[in-house]
Amino acid sequence: MKNIVKKLAPLALAVLVLTGCEKEYLETTPKSQVPNDLVFSSTEGATVALNGIYRSMWTSMDGSHGHFGQKSYDLTMDMMGNDVITPVRGYGWFVAEYNHSAYGTATQTSRSGATWRYYYRTINNANLIIANVDEAVGTQERRDYLKGNALFLRAHSYFYLINLFQHTYKGNENAPGVPLYTEPTTEGKGRGTVQEVYNQIVADLDAAEALLAGKTKDHVSHINQKTVKGLQARVALQMENWERAAIKANEARQGYTLMNAATYKAGFGTSNGEWMWGLQIPNDQSTIYASFFSHMANTAGGYAGLGSTKLITRELYEKMSPTDVRREIVQAPSVDNKGTYYNYTSLKFRLPGAGSWAADYVLMRASEMYLIEAEALARLGRDAEAVTVLETLVKARDPLYVTLATSGTALIEEILIQRRIELWGEGFSILDLKRLNRPVKRTVGTAPNGEHVEALILVKERSITDPQILFRIPQDELNNNKALSAGDQNP
Repeated sequence: MKNIVKKLAPLALAVLVLTGCEKEYLETTPKSQVPNDLVFSSTEGATVALNGIYRSMWTSMDGSHGHFGQKSYDLTMDMMGNDVITPVRGYGWFVAEYNHSAYGTATQTSRSGATWRYYYRTINNANLIIANVDEAVGTQERRDYLKGNALFLRAHSYFYLINLFQHTYKGNENAPGVPLYTEPTTEGKGRGTVQEVYNQIVADLDAAEALLAGKTKDHVSHINQKTVKGLQARVALQMENWERAAIKANEARQGYTLMNAATYKAGFGTSNGEWMWGLQIPNDQSTIYASFFSHMANTAGGYAGLGSTKLITRELYEKMSPTDVRREIVQAPSVDNKGTYYNYTSLKFRLPGAGSWAADYVLMRASEMYLIEAEALARLGRDAEAVTVLETLVKARDPLYVTLATSGTALIEEILIQRRIELWGEGFSILDLKRLNRPVKRTVGTAPNGEHVEALILVKERSITDPQILFRIPQDELNNNKALSAGDQNP
């Protein structure tokens, strides 16, 4: 990571790009060194650094319309899976992710390269806060808040790195993971094992949980202890630690209210009482075409609305009953494909206001916690409890829902189907396929029939353990990090 750390080292460039109130500081600080003495002399300065990290989670990287922070990687992970369809090439964005060719390239500007840079940039800046905030002038409560947020962000970044650059946790504990950095450095490290990376993720989240006890987040874009518990549940699910997943998911969802039908149909662009974490994007700072809504809001004037439409598969659509609100936000199919929108067009994501790109990005919802808890309970053999949790969630979407699968494998499969429906388009597809050891398997046919178009996907079926599904370490990293060699590249 040596070359990447050098690029990220000027903290003035990496994080202090927030609002007009910071402009003078940016203009007067040398950009060739980390101004730790200025940034971290007080908790106010450290807060600016933290805000900068959160802002970097939705801004465009290098001006690219395909790299806009966390949601661009969420979109990538769904495009790699089975349930999202792009019927035409359109402007070409995310087509390479869809056909599994984007991450096989090791250049800095490839999907793999941008993913590596994005998450390690976050890790590097989080490490700077963690290493320096204890000495900052301010209250202990404020120092704890800042450190807890930074530990969470580091864990969050490592969770996605380890899942994109290696296979799932279970059965691969001793496989090469990713370089593990817990302090600011310009010296590269080798690939830690998957187990070592997960150990750090768990430790960071446990520390963040303690530090954030009783604290209220500054802003919708920040996190609190419930968000930490939510990520603990997400991580435990991936690790197949069912007991911890059930406990943390239950704790995380307390105090949140599931969306009613009207709120669910409102377009997922405004934070509400179900959202546990989201990123707020002001209109005057929106990235417009380089944004999640540009690529996923089929009703907006972005790439999706201009041709790169995103559809849900017929298979998944037909698993929803006519009384399910989630079916209402999909264009019902017609024989001539002449509905208001293309057959099976998803209307889940829409901008809140006409003529404005101001919106919120959802990163965690209570519904995910219900699904994690239900699955974990079912896998523990606590079927009756699992059914209760599952039905509580799904009845909020479909008042007539009653699961006919009440135990064993059938119940687990029903929970997984509801997970695919509920979390469609939110970034979980490839993570779930990995942990479930299920292949990428797409029904090929015509888009008006809710099927994948073979000429666009290229990959109809692929084992989830195929090494070709792994992202590639950037070649510049291999060239400049003395702890890595060509043999460390993913096969």
